[in-house]
Amino acid sequence: MPEKHPKRPNILFLMSDEHRYDVAGYTGNEVVRTPFLDWLADTGVVFDNAYCAAPQCIPGRQALMTGCLPARSGCTRWAEDIEPFSMTFAKRFAQYAYHTVCCGKLHHMSPDQMQGWTQRPSGDCKVYDPHIDGRVVEEFARYTPEAGIGKWDNQTEIERAGVGDSWLLRFDRRACLAAHDYVIDHFCSPDHDKTQHHRPLLLKLSLLAPHYPYQIDEARFNYYINRVPIYEEARCDHPRLSRTQYGADVQATTRDIRRTTAAYYGMIENIDTQYSQIADQLAQVGEDLDDWIIVYTSDHGEMLGQHGIWEKTQFYEASVRVPLIIRWPKGFAGGRRINENVSLCDLFATLCDLSGIPMPENTDSRSLAPLLRGDALTWDNVVISQLGDDYMVKKDHLKLIDFSDRFPAVLFDLKQDPHENHNVIDDPAYATALGELKERLHDYRSLSHTTP
Repeated sequence: MPEKHPKRPNILFLMSDEHRYDVAGYTGNEVVRTPFLDWLADTGVVFDNAYCAAPQCIPGRQALMTGCLPARSGCTRWAEDIEPFSMTFAKRFAQYAYHTVCCGKLHHMSPDQMQGWTQRPSGDCKVYDPHIDGRVVEEFARYTPEAGIGKWDNQTEIERAGVGDSWLLRFDRRACLAAHDYVIDHFCSPDHDKTQHHRPLLLKLSLLAPHYPYQIDEARFNYYINRVPIYEEARCDHPRLSRTQYGADVQATTRDIRRTTAAYYGMIENIDTQYSQIADQLAQVGEDLDDWIIVYTSDHGEMLGQHGIWEKTQFYEASVRVPLIIRWPKGFAGGRRINENVSLCDLFATLCDLSGIPMPENTDSRSLAPLLRGDALTWDNVVISQLGDDYMVKKDHLKLIDFSDRFPAVLFDLKQDPHENHNVIDDPAYATALGELKERLHDYRSLSHTTP
């Protein structure tokens, strides 16, 4: 008989898309209704300074999956991807006998659509055109759309915001249904191989909301339309920081901004309900949620009109800072908040550490377990984010944004200027700290493309 070891913990990984860090009840926002996330925060550990490794979907998500920052993974822009069959945290956990199941969005374009997940019951798993075996290029060229046809620009997205049932909301409902069905089949089906229950489960529910289209049901929209705070701000005069993500500069009326914000808040309330339902489903089939590691985060934030711009791709806090909560009562005390700077890239090492799984080499991931257990003495309080040739380095409360000599660099002191309105890069009082940030950026740029 093989020697018995304690079972590794089950993991519920909840993820959204484009959820800015301050639109949740537990952050002090008194308008949005997020009872599940508030419960998770009250009983778990909140990381108040968590940052994505890239403020855009694909490079940010690939950094999370691989534990490698963009310079190492080679995925620095939206159209890039990691190499097929690279090491990911899903693959690592599958190697250690976990059922690894993802329902919903992964968002990558390589021919390796599983990326280590052993099952993907619902989501965006598909073969992209460049990877169709034997495709006839001339035939595809006949259907190439004209320039400008495709993604709607920010102006259009804001003008159509309001009440609706978009493709995105339908996608999320299918993902939730798949997760619910999987839980029932895994724990309750009489046809299921019961010996499988002895193996641990990593279940990810990854939703598209609150990503645009900014649409939600009428009841939620009506609740928020006259309650939401809105940003009516002018763009700064910096040539890069003033750019919106897609299309020409947005000309939004007060009505446009209010409707968009109301729909966005409603979408966050909706995902909160959907996450609560999957947790309730686990409890209903007899699972003790205190035995589970539960993680909630988002791939990046949303400017929501702040500084006069929309969506993401900026290193402003609203775009690059994200919610992050980790709950595991059997492993560490909850009801705490962590102020240190951490990266979503760190989740790979954290989950391995908490689960007793060896971490692969050649990653940038740092285990958050010491912080979760109250030890911050040796933490290197630096985070790095990259998008293409733009970089952010944040140490303590100082944030350097560097544009590779294409545009002037920017330095923000978030303690003195939390809204990021004053560039202090030429202030001699910051000269020493600026030199340290530049040195960290130089070291980061020297990373080689070596995914494990």
